[in-house]
Amino acid sequence: MKPTVVSIYSGCGGIDIGFEKAGFSIEFATDYWEPSTKTLKHSSNAKEVLCEDIQNINFQDVLQDIEVTSIDCLVGGPPCPAYSKSRFYRKEKKRGIDDETYGFTLKEYFRAVEELSPKIFFFENVHGFVYKPHQSALQYLQDECQRLGYEISLKVINAANYGVPQTRERVIIIGCKTGLKPFVFPDETHTRNLQKKENSDKKPWVTCGDVISDIDFYLPEDKNMQAGSKHKHLLKEIPPGDNYLFFTTKRGHPNPQFKWRSRYWSFLLKLSPNRPSWTIQASHSNNMGPFHWKNRFLRIPEIKRIQTFDDDYEILGSFKDQWRQIGNAVPPLLSNIIAEEIKKQYFVEDSNREDFELNQKLQLTEI
Repeated sequence: MKPTVVSIYSGCGGIDIGFEKAGFSIEFATDYWEPSTKTLKHSSNAKEVLCEDIQNINFQDVLQDIEVTSIDCLVGGPPCPAYSKSRFYRKEKKRGIDDETYGFTLKEYFRAVEELSPKIFFFENVHGFVYKPHQSALQYLQDECQRLGYEISLKVINAANYGVPQTRERVIIIGCKTGLKPFVFPDETHTRNLQKKENSDKKPWVTCGDVISDIDFYLPEDKNMQAGSKHKHLLKEIPPGDNYLFFTTKRGHPNPQFKWRSRYWSFLLKLSPNRPSWTIQASHSNNMGPFHWKNRFLRIPEIKRIQTFDDDYEILGSFKDQWRQIGNAVPPLLSNIIAEEIKKQYFVEDSNREDFELNQKLQLTEI
């Protein structure tokens, strides 16, 4: 029998895909945003998908509806805007767990933990979740784990170090019920610098050129996909792998256009085929990259590959809806690597025992 999973804040299924490929069964998935749940119903193998505000979901009722007595894993990443770097610039809004719009989502995650009592939980959020200004959120998480009887393992992961063609930093927290051995994260497999002797067993980062060059061909609509908004002419001068800082006095530009660090890092940011992408954001913008090194917007098939979705996994909705779903997702490859390790550390013995018992029954039947 496959280990069972309930997925919350599921989005278009990035975490779920990774767990399913590792041999888990996605019994239930939910998100409040209809385009995401339409994608899940159309493309995922979740047995049941619900579009609903998590505050309205009774997880004991969910167990009855899906006709299971217990769940092995709870997975999900509460919405991250309250913990993102951009929130530091929004002085008029509260941050973290006190955020008026998203602060409740962390508490709802642990309500789901309490009601489902999974053996393991998988929690994902932006790197900012562990920043000092958000200490109250991390402390709440730790207090809830102690109250509910879970030990946690935490790691800030750069997805590029696990073979994802994107330098995407995220916090991954694995909780396991007290009494189980603490989760050990898998070793990183890729590195930026292969010159260091201690990294000689690792592979080089996977680059954008590695994953999208074979679909980088001219399309007639490219003429309408030129990026940069009113700064299109400047974007064309920026070298691949650079951003607006190219046009600053500090960088020695003869005709500087911007002050040093006066904009977001992604402003006029252009990919290089020779390195991973920077983080694919959830919102699509005319002047916020990353953009293709040919000075156009990235296409949906390209950001799917940068996020490690399979080409045949169909994301539904408008262009911006698809972009938001993909940008919000945990890269399925990263999810799969963690899920494989969870399975190995906590579920392989159970699977082997069940296989043994099944074989014994078959042998007795034959006799």
